[in-house]
This record gives sequence, C-alpha cells and structure tokens, in this order.
Amino acid sequence: MAKLTREQKIEIYEKRKSGQTISALAAEYRIRKDLVQYLVRLIAKHGTEILREDKNRYYSPEFKLEVINRILIDRESTKAVSIELGLSSNGMIRNWIKKYQENGYNVIERKRGRPSMTKSKTKQTKPLTVEEELEELKKKNQYLEAENEYLKKLNAVVKQRVEREKKKKPE
Repeated sequence: MAKLTREQKIEIYEKRKSGQTISALAAEYRIRKDLVQYLVRLIAKHGTEILREDKNRYYSPEFKLEVINRILIDRESTKAVSIELGLSSNGMIRNWIKKYQENGYNVIERKRGRPSMTKSKTKQTKPLTVEEELEELKKKNQYLEAENEYLKKLNAVVKQRVEREKKKKPE
C-alpha cells in the first residue's frame, strides 16, 4: 500500500465525486477499498482542510479516553467516530483501544522521541550487606550451573542426531 500525498487524496475525492468507482480508485492508487471510502467520507464531512500537511498530531490521554469510552461504552462504530472527529484513520482508535486494554484499562501516554542511550539513573540500589551479596552470588552460581548442565545435555542430543544422520546416509 502506497502512502498518499495530500494532493492524491484530494484527487481521489474529486474522481469519486465525478463518478469513478471505489474499486477503480483503489486499483489505480493501490490502496484498499475501505480506505478510499473512508477518505471520501472524511473529506465530504470536513472538507480538504482536514488533510494535514504537518507531522503527526498529538492527542491527549483525556481525549483518547473519551474516544475509547464512546466506542466501548456507547457502542459507536470506530469508523463513524473517527470521521466525526476528523482522525486520519480509524485504525488509530483501534490501536488506542488495544493499548488501553493491554495496560489494564489505563490510557498510558507514549514517550515521544528517541530513548536515551545512557543508563537509567532511576535504578539506584543501596549497597548490599555481606549476607545479601553472598545469597545473590549463590543464586547466580546455581543458575549458571543449571544453564551449563542444560547446554551439555543439548550438545549431547545434537551429537546423537548428527551421528544418526551420518548412519542413515552412507557416502
């Protein structure tokens, strides 16, 4: 699917209004039919001013929660709400709802920008006592011993399999 420019979106709208079919427009611009329908309905309701030229818009957590409640509680359709609000796609709302449900029915604001490359200073731990450090080292040692045993067994299984394959295919 190609990303459409503002001009292409206006073209699609004008061609549809002049009688061209949704299927023909979808094929011409290599996009899904439902996207053509959505675009035509969006421009018909809000005009071409709704097509933005700027970068991504910011939606507050309060706004997202209000929209999510309209969908989940009031049982409005995602397409109708997104067209009414002038969202660039109804997929945005589906993503908001998915994240909302994944986060225990809380709207979490996504951090914007690139994550820091430096180590986080939030994980400052107090110095361990000798007993705590010894306990931690024992646990780590036990884990490493188990991992070592697992790798030995895995290696033995792989060797057996290789030997079996060699026996099956005499050269």
